[in-house]
Amino acid sequence: MAGTSGGRPSIYPTLHYVDAKAAIKQLTEAFGFTELAVYETEDGKIAHAELVQGNGAVMLGSTGTGSTFDKLMKDAGPTGVYVVVDDVDAHHRRAVEHGAEILMPPTDQDYGSRDYMARDSEGNVWSFGTYAPALGN
Repeated sequence: MAGTSGGRPSIYPTLHYVDAKAAIKQLTEAFGFTELAVYETEDGKIAHAELVQGNGAVMLGSTGTGSTFDKLMKDAGPTGVYVVVDDVDAHHRRAVEHGAEILMPPTDQDYGSRDYMARDSEGNVWSFGTYAPALGN
């Protein structure tokens, strides 16, 4: 695939959470992500975490760590992230079972995708769907 190195994604959305531990719990339990790495500060905040979904990943951390990322994200707004999943309806059911706030139920789109949207506990909007654009030439 163009734009990848050794099969690794070349873009990783990065998110900043007041309660990163709760975010990791929600992302893994409700949205099916898998923890790849989680590093904590001495005071128990999340310094850096990597969560995987399919062949993509997100990175996240806690607010208040004093890191450069923390300082730069101080006044940033919520983020929107799109994740490709094979079975939108099953994924949606899982999210509902774990109490995720659903913003749009599974919906067939004019461009051929089926997707739904949910908001995480800190306001980030997650879209899960079948649309997977081909990258490269």
